[in-house]
Amino acid sequence: MKEQLMKVMIRNQLVDMIYEAKSGEITKRRVKVLNVTDQTFSAYCFTKQARRSFRIDHVLSLLPVIRRERESIS
Repeated sequence: MKEQLMKVMIRNQLVDMIYEAKSGEITKRRVKVLNVTDQTFSAYCFTKQARRSFRIDHVLSLLPVIRRERESIS
C-alpha cells in the first residue's frame, strides 16, 4: 500500500480511499496525498475539507479518481 501511496503522491492524483478508523468505523474519503512516511501519510481530505493524517495499515483500498475531458462537437 505504501508504494501505491507514493505513486499517487508523485503523480499528484486524487484518490478515493476506503479507510478504517481506530474505532472500527469504515469511511470513504477523497484525498490528495501530500507526504508519506513509514507508517503514516498526510493528505488533504476533501470529505472533511482539512489536512489529515492516516495510518497506512488502516487503508483498505485506493482507487484513482479519473477525470474525463468533455468531448466537444464542432
